[in-house]
Amino acid sequence: MFEIEERLRGKGVTTDAIVDAGMGLYVSHGMGPEEARTRLEKKILASYQDPNVSSLLLGAILLEEELYENRNDSEIADDPVFLLSDEIIGMAIAEIIGGTYARFEFTRYDQNKPGILGELGPFLDDAVAGLIAGNTSRLYSESFAAGNAE
Repeated sequence: MFEIEERLRGKGVTTDAIVDAGMGLYVSHGMGPEEARTRLEKKILASYQDPNVSSLLLGAILLEEELYENRNDSEIADDPVFLLSDEIIGMAIAEIIGGTYARFEFTRYDQNKPGILGELGPFLDDAVAGLIAGNTSRLYSESFAAGNAE
């Protein structure tokens, strides 16, 4: 939806890089890393099709271009503490995908910034962290539910 995978790729953010970052903080919940990686990638690809997720990702891309990339001496170049809209976008993406638990997962990714997250500007790092957090949270919840069903 909204060519979001292509738009992210145009910013140097591939799905593989997103999955790599997601696996950077992976915590095993009875699922090996190879299976988790495959399932996480499928979840991320499915998230691109959600109009709410893809529109927030698009918003982050456009805000990053307008307020960060296209401005000399941008006021938000150092991701100042007063800039909250980037965090709000990331948390919203996480919660749309993974519910309340994903907000806490978002914090882990936002603070640690594994992989590509450490290379992105203030809007894209949080939006992609939200994408990862929502999907890893769902992955953990599903894994936990499957383990308790046995």
